[in-house]
Amino acid sequence: MEHLPHDVVLDILSRLPITTLMQSKCVCRAWRSIIQSSLLANKHLSHMTENDPGIIFQSHWPIQNQYYFVDFAAYTEGNKILKKISVSTEHANLVGSCNGLLCFCNSSQIHICNPLTKDAIELPKLLRDPGEVGILGFGFSPTTKEYKLVEIVYQRRRPVYQRRRPIFSTHLAASNSFQSEVRILTLGGSRWRSLGMVPYRFIRQPSQVMVCGRLHWIFQPAKYKMENQIISFELTAEQFQEVPKPDCGSLDRCFYELMVLQGHLSAAASKAIGGLEIWVMKEYNMKDSWIKEFNIASFLPKELQHINASTRFPRSFFRAICGFKSGKILLEHRSKALVLYDPVHETFEDLTFEGAPNWFKMVVHVGSLVGI
Repeated sequence: MEHLPHDVVLDILSRLPITTLMQSKCVCRAWRSIIQSSLLANKHLSHMTENDPGIIFQSHWPIQNQYYFVDFAAYTEGNKILKKISVSTEHANLVGSCNGLLCFCNSSQIHICNPLTKDAIELPKLLRDPGEVGILGFGFSPTTKEYKLVEIVYQRRRPVYQRRRPIFSTHLAASNSFQSEVRILTLGGSRWRSLGMVPYRFIRQPSQVMVCGRLHWIFQPAKYKMENQIISFELTAEQFQEVPKPDCGSLDRCFYELMVLQGHLSAAASKAIGGLEIWVMKEYNMKDSWIKEFNIASFLPKELQHINASTRFPRSFFRAICGFKSGKILLEHRSKALVLYDPVHETFEDLTFEGAPNWFKMVVHVGSLVGI
């Protein structure tokens, strides 16, 4: 390739799966220099939407806090490679993934790392008062090219009523006694900033997805209401906004999570009889663009059939993880088994990896060369 123009070489390398690129660094010094350049890192990241995503396993058992990466862009039949990655086990709570960077939090300590390039940084500590609890979000502003962490905190025992600058849209539901403080940190900054108060809180660690430069979560607008809502945080303007949800009663009655399918905001709801409904917002922030894309039947992975054999009413609830270019959908069952669903033929395939943990947490992860 030494006879090819430099821009042609960059274009070829930028389209390779990340695991192939990391192996190619060992070819020669010239290739290593190109692969480590920020120019290739940015170009490679821009092509990642064309490839299938990967996943990060965080093991809970038999060994706690070991991490593994599966690159589905390089996945072929019979070549199921589970790559162990080195991440400090001191920072065990995996907050999320963005552009190849992982965010970890343990107590007040936060670390950002690229597990493939080994780049890592420790961020300013969280400054929570006694009794405060909350959630973290990690995302990227495509306008300012900045990575940001968002913390939403509230008092565990009593709501906070302190008056501060409102940062939510005027049409956001405010008939709520909850008050949460929002704090933000820009990667590279030296301190957390308070953005004021918002009239809601999250009662559990929710699913979190990035779409259109916005972080999205699920929340309940009031303490005694079961109706779920979708909220977004625009990382450039640093504003919250309620996002219309689909007209689907099951999204209020059942547990559901957010995901991204082909770049679209999506919601996957577990049905009471087992299985999933997956709704996709085809045009962002347009309520009428929600459609029920998939209706997935109940299925029990082989690895778990012996567990359910003694249960009178075996249940097979799935969590939808991501979609692939083939149209297949990756499903997770009880943090213990993975299944590929083919919506065309309505078939299920047990997906196993040699050396995979028996109990795990997983996040969608697009491997990259992005530095910190």
